[in-house]
Amino acid sequence: MLKLLNLLKDGRFHSGEALGAALGVSRSAVWKQLQHLESELNLTIHKVRGRGYQLAAPLVLLDEQAIAGFAEGECWPVFIHETIDSTNAEGLRLAAVGQSAPFVVLAERQSAGRGRRGRHWVSPFAENLYYSLVLRIDGGMRQLEGLSLVVGLAVMRTLQAFGLEKVGLKWPNDVLVDGKKITGILLELVGDPADVCHVVLGIGINVNMQVNDLVDQQWTSMRRELGQLVDRNRLVAVLGEQLQREMARHRRYGFAAFQEEWEASHLWQGRKVSLIAGTTTIDGIALGVDGQGAIRLDVDGVEKSFSGGELSLRLRDDS
Repeated sequence: MLKLLNLLKDGRFHSGEALGAALGVSRSAVWKQLQHLESELNLTIHKVRGRGYQLAAPLVLLDEQAIAGFAEGECWPVFIHETIDSTNAEGLRLAAVGQSAPFVVLAERQSAGRGRRGRHWVSPFAENLYYSLVLRIDGGMRQLEGLSLVVGLAVMRTLQAFGLEKVGLKWPNDVLVDGKKITGILLELVGDPADVCHVVLGIGINVNMQVNDLVDQQWTSMRRELGQLVDRNRLVAVLGEQLQREMARHRRYGFAAFQEEWEASHLWQGRKVSLIAGTTTIDGIALGVDGQGAIRLDVDGVEKSFSGGELSLRLRDDS
């Protein structure tokens, strides 16, 4: 199926006879594969008598050599999958069998993509970026303090490098454009949190997606904002460079070096918010974050800090 897709990805018409000859199969077998592409990957293929078959839009697939060509420095090793359950899950599996970190897992599509708090991450084929960076951490979890917020900053800088405006951050792990979600970040840990462990930095970016009824919140994409297709291979390269730069600074100085910078990009700074933890809701005013990345709230005139993977921040209706 991927061989057929590679023949069609230029967005031009190809006859069934030519496709069959290239694949070494009959025209009827080509027809069956085309139907499979449409139903399985939700791709639109135009069929015109006398001209053949054409993808509704050209398709640029993820490619390790293309990523390296866009990179200005050394790239991390990359594992690219056509379809996988979750790039984070695959990253954890590879770490468990001894794959040397750091490395990156990418996929054209996820069948069970995960967001924070157990949410499903919508993952259409070859439209967005599903990216997991696996790191080995020696010496305990203190080195991870504020890391997800640093990743958010790196993603924000990446989007700005592509020309996106009105990009900002929402504590703890979202990147928004004009109030609409464009990126989610999910960190997962395996190993001994007091000694040697691996952390997976999962990053999902809406890139070329224009329509999707499965997303249950306000969202946007790079293509929606820029009005043009974005090469995801270049995006991977630029994101990798930003992550390498910011994580090196984080290793050396800790999150305290990013605190002021992060607060300047926090879209809900000074706004009335609700912090949700399970069935508990805490109302307050967002003051910023502390040196470890915890959210600081003014709760009835008292400053309090909160952190934890299951917390969620929402704007109050009266904000």
